[in-house]
Parts: sequence; C-alpha cells; structure tokens
Amino acid sequence: MEFTRHWHRADFDQLDKLYRVNLVNSLSGFKSANLIGTVDAAGNANLAMFSSLVHLGANPPLVAFINRPDSVERHTLDNILATGWFTVNQVNNAIWQQSHQTSARYPREVSEFDATGLHTAPCPVCPAPFVAESRLRYACRLVEHQTLRVNGTVMVIGEIEYLETDEAAIAKDGYIDIERLGTVAVSGLDSYHRTRRLDRLQYAKPDRPVRPLGSAGNRD
Repeated sequence: MEFTRHWHRADFDQLDKLYRVNLVNSLSGFKSANLIGTVDAAGNANLAMFSSLVHLGANPPLVAFINRPDSVERHTLDNILATGWFTVNQVNNAIWQQSHQTSARYPREVSEFDATGLHTAPCPVCPAPFVAESRLRYACRLVEHQTLRVNGTVMVIGEIEYLETDEAAIAKDGYIDIERLGTVAVSGLDSYHRTRRLDRLQYAKPDRPVRPLGSAGNRD
C-alpha cells in the first residue's frame, strides 16, 4: 500500500481544530459505545455517552473510562464522586441515535433520559439507574480515580458488582456474543457501526497453529 498523506508531530499543531480532533479520534479504530448512568446526591439521573471504556482485569472485575478535564462541567464524574457508583449500558442498534444525543451539553438540571426519550430501570445494588433499552448492562462501584498530569483528564476505575444480559447471548465458555445483542461500535466521534464477526480463535500457543474456535466456544 502506498501512503499518500504524512504528518509529523509539529504538523498537528497547524491543523484546523475540528480537523485535528476528528483525525486523532479516528486513530484508535472501532471503540465500544457505552452509556454511563449516574445520579447526584439528590437522586437526579444523568446519562452520558463514552467511547473510552476499557477492560482492566477479570479478578477482580475492573473497567475504566476517561473523563474530560475540569475545564468543562463534569456531571458524570461529579455524580460518581458524590455517590460512589455508576452503571455501564452498552449501546445497541435500536438506541444508537438517542445515545449519541446524550453527548449534547445539557444543563446540569436536565436529565438526558428525559431529553432523549430513553428510560431508567432500577439497579438492584446501587442508586445509579440502568438504561431500560440496553441489552447488556452492569453496575460499578468506584474504587479509584486518577487525574492524568499529561492532559488533565481523569481515569475512573470501577469494580463490577452486578451484571445482567440475555442468557441466550452467553456461550458455554462465558463469551458474550455482543453481535447477537445488536451492540454497535463507534469510530471517531460520530460514526456508528454494526459489526460482522470473522470468527473466534483458540488461545494462541507457540507450538500450535491458529485454529477457529467458533462463537459457541467449541474447542474440538
């Protein structure tokens, strides 16, 4: 492949701001699209789209996401620090447009649930609400948050205390078939995608060739 465009580090500073934001946000490829649900100390619900959620470990079960620096209002982070809880709700093909709308800068007193037509569902272990329309959702207890000195963003780390989804989407080895749930991915800031799985592959070992595993987790 012939590369027809090239940028050095100094070139980024000369780009139009919006062009640079779109360019750099596209570099990480497909990302998970999740709605983070929170409440403030008075119980008012908040909902926001995040594409920075990452897996940190399975034992204990930890996830993390990146929150904006304090140069802007941070309703989600403020609520998590006040209550110690948040929910993660995967975005699916039925709610991707409403989910995107939650990224609008609504005033603190406006609930994104009300503004977008999404609905709350109670969580059995925490005050933060689930998104009723989400097909894979879980509740997290705040265990740590760190401000990154390099750019002032905040990494929020949560431990999964409760998880729910459709049993039909879970393979016998614990793999969750998110395509069966209609889960969508996001690239850049505003491009949403349905995916098509190529296959699952067996755990890689140096003395064994690559072998298909299948979505059901069959290891024959």
